[in-house]
Amino acid sequence: MRLTLDIWRQKNGADAGRFETYSVEANEHQSFLEMLDVLNQDLIGQGKEPVAFDSDCREGICGMCGFLVNGVPHGPENNTTICQTHMRHFHDGQRLRLEPWRAAAFPVLRDLVVDRTAFDRIIQAGGYVSVRTGSAVDSNAMLVQKNAADRAMTAAACIGCGACVAACPNAAAALFTGAKITQLGLLPQGQPERIDRALNMVAQYGKEGFGHCTLIGECEAVCPAKIKLEVIARMNGDFVKAVFSKRAEESAGGAG
Repeated sequence: MRLTLDIWRQKNGADAGRFETYSVEANEHQSFLEMLDVLNQDLIGQGKEPVAFDSDCREGICGMCGFLVNGVPHGPENNTTICQTHMRHFHDGQRLRLEPWRAAAFPVLRDLVVDRTAFDRIIQAGGYVSVRTGSAVDSNAMLVQKNAADRAMTAAACIGCGACVAACPNAAAALFTGAKITQLGLLPQGQPERIDRALNMVAQYGKEGFGHCTLIGECEAVCPAKIKLEVIARMNGDFVKAVFSKRAEESAGGAG
């Protein structure tokens, strides 16, 4: 099949950027990124700059890949990364528009590549968990309810690709932050730092310039890991509890 691609090209963060149009031959067995590999080989053969895009595992695990295809993060297939999207979902003669995540907190580095280190800083703001690491413990030494373990594992499945931010009209990162807060907040190992974790991660969220969540739900619709909106509610609950807990501590300290 022959496709027409309108691809965002931008040399660096200072460049204004623009769309350029390319034609490429693809077959239904290729992944989307393999199709771009073919395009880049053609461009290199012509002495032109290849299109820059992020990828690593190409198995939908690492969260490195991701850009908009006709305005949809990761393309038209729900809950699928772009590296796991295959060309059989497109048709001969189709025109596709490829552009990077659009969010102030994700500045464009080059072409389809954005800087997502804001996610790293949110995770770092959460700190560590107080667990004994000197030696292995018995597997059943700390009991965890199955429901809590299942929900924690579901939240921990977030790969940090940024599709939730790209899909949100407000460029909010509430689904990502909620997942990272939830995965530890549901487990007994995560309880000692639960209050500070919620406060610090939400504070860092604001510093990074992400928008406010209004529960539109676009984030859940495009999430490759199928993270549910309930993690946002849990994040909000932990944050509110943390705020009141800190105020109570301050009041008690002042009274003393």
